[in-house]
Amino acid sequence: MGKPDTLGRERMTSRFRELTDASVDAAAIRVVRGPGRVNLIGEHTDYNDGYVLPAAIDLEIVIALVPTDDGRATITLDETGETASVDVREVGPRRGDWTDYVAGTARELTSAGLGVRGFRGVLASSLPEGSGLSSSAALELASAWAMSPVGGPAVPPLEMARIAQRAENEYVGVRCGLMDQFASACGVAGGAVMLDCRTLEYRTVVLPDELVICVIHSGVPRTLVASAYNERRADCERAVAAVRRQRPEVRALRDVDLGMLAQATDLDDIARMRAIHIIEENERVLATLDALAAGDMPAIGELFGASHASLRDLFEVSCPELDLLVELSAATPGVVAARMTGAGFGGCIVVLTLPDAVDDLRARVERDYPARTGRTPRLWRVRAAAGAGELTD
Repeated sequence: MGKPDTLGRERMTSRFRELTDASVDAAAIRVVRGPGRVNLIGEHTDYNDGYVLPAAIDLEIVIALVPTDDGRATITLDETGETASVDVREVGPRRGDWTDYVAGTARELTSAGLGVRGFRGVLASSLPEGSGLSSSAALELASAWAMSPVGGPAVPPLEMARIAQRAENEYVGVRCGLMDQFASACGVAGGAVMLDCRTLEYRTVVLPDELVICVIHSGVPRTLVASAYNERRADCERAVAAVRRQRPEVRALRDVDLGMLAQATDLDDIARMRAIHIIEENERVLATLDALAAGDMPAIGELFGASHASLRDLFEVSCPELDLLVELSAATPGVVAARMTGAGFGGCIVVLTLPDAVDDLRARVERDYPARTGRTPRLWRVRAAAGAGELTD
């Protein structure tokens, strides 16, 4: 999927006419979008009924389309000109490629009693694949809007997020929590969104005006289906089962504290490590909310640093390249906080920094990181964006 600098309506309608049908009037072309997300803090806590603090970002997947009555989603990729087609009424088995996210979303929309319609479209992306910025959720949400009438799916954004999550869990086969789809569906321009993954209550979290969000790609790609993601989830479930033998009221690691964990003497060391990360990461999310509200920059930095160390040492989902990017970022004057973001196994880090430090951060990373890894980093200065929807500008 291509990565042009801008995916505005004018560009996308023009590309639709170039790649599919020049006879279509630009006014008849719908343009829908699904944003990626960066998680500020709260990693792997979502499928443990915990807390997360993501933000939708202005790196996104955009589809320019016209509806059809043939029951197929026929999509041409902006970057390559490749065209693929999915039967949205009789989805069939997985193909093992990016079209599975479209097919799975169609199946779950239908299962939820929501009608789906075919379309012919051109898909463009400013999201780097395999980066941990949730291109999969962005594609699911953009597809849902493309297959729905003008105005979008006939359910609230949170319910649409749950439908998209089911598509990834049950069709694609990744046992992800709700965070990615939630952020892409329910994002708020200019702010992060704190979600309680048990109650599904959420609220906007205003970020200090002096903070800029940067995302740095390590150049190490990651794919959740082929990764140890599902294994980590199984580790957490094993920890819950061990605690529940003494505390039957426990439903998830959200209910467990370190004292309860210590009493689970039959728990293996790996599952114990995973559980400690989740317990302490939930505490870090709540502490980060307080620190952001107070504008306490040193506290934010310490919390992000502790989160990264825990993901590296206890949850074991970091890698040397992510660790180095965090190290280089934290050593840059004006950088407030840095940590890996997303499920891990490669991908990106998130950096909160003062505006004047962005150029120095970029220079340091572009100078030192390739020399020590042989890989080329990419840095984006991103903004918190609104959730999925129709592009009308």
